[in-house]
Amino acid sequence: MRPSEFTVDLPVEGHLPSLDGATGWLNAEPLATESLRGKVVLIDFWTYTCINWLRTLSYIRAWADKYEEQGLVVVGVHTPEFPFERDIDNVRAAANEMAVHYPIALDSKYRIWRAFNNQYWPAAYIADAEGRIRHHHFGEGGYEEIEGVVQQLLRDSGLDGVPDDLVPDAGDGFEAQADWANLETPETYLGYEQAQNFASPGGPSGGGYETPDRLELNQWALAGEWTIGSGACVLNGAEGSIAFRFHARDVHLVMGPPNRGASVPFRVTVDEAPPGDAHGLDVEERGEGTVTRQRLHQLIRQREPFGDRTFEITFLAPGAEAYAFTFG
Repeated sequence: MRPSEFTVDLPVEGHLPSLDGATGWLNAEPLATESLRGKVVLIDFWTYTCINWLRTLSYIRAWADKYEEQGLVVVGVHTPEFPFERDIDNVRAAANEMAVHYPIALDSKYRIWRAFNNQYWPAAYIADAEGRIRHHHFGEGGYEEIEGVVQQLLRDSGLDGVPDDLVPDAGDGFEAQADWANLETPETYLGYEQAQNFASPGGPSGGGYETPDRLELNQWALAGEWTIGSGACVLNGAEGSIAFRFHARDVHLVMGPPNRGASVPFRVTVDEAPPGDAHGLDVEERGEGTVTRQRLHQLIRQREPFGDRTFEITFLAPGAEAYAFTFG
């Protein structure tokens, strides 16, 4: 679809809710909904550990740059999924690292999330110059359609010279699009509230865990002394591991050290061998890495054809917190 083809009547889905519920702002003074009248507004709900949002970021960033002078305002609403994402210093560090330079509303109490009746990371809502929401998109994809809507609403506001080309897919690293054709392993939470496919003998109620001799596809297991909390697994022993039977190009893990300033070294293997050139951004070829901050870590990015494989991460000091695996 070319933007020139996207000249249709867009329904009015409601009016842009207030942003007054923000607990703070980054990159801008607080923005009131009334101050945005006359601008086309793209509201982007995100949380910094979400791989699904990260794979949209190259587009959001490019649209913010491309259409800023013509009246587009991009507002990133950061609504945290994990408790540590409520920490403004963590969000600020992530935003700087990811070059998120447009205004960020911190939504730590979910007030803006509820005002939009939102349920997804990522979620995009586009409002016209009169403050009416005219389009929304949940999840990844839909990039041509979203940019086409932005272009149409800018033209409808009376602007001339709005570009009619589309930004290219420029994502790399964490922002690279998933290998959807080979992605067979779903996001998997490690806390007991949402955990699935846990395979250590005895289930999650113990404290000393073992990895079974065989894991089926999409099963995972612990080895060592762990506490499985509501939202995360925490290593109590001097050494402990998590094994996962997966089918995907990428393996990511949301994890962190026990406290700010601490670090936990780890070692990664795939089918009991160092990853070599299949290592991710946060791992060396020998499989070595260190957890120093609470964030998403890319552990594996395979570059050759692959099938079902067994991933294992071994932490070499106590205190590591592991929240969720995601794949790409």
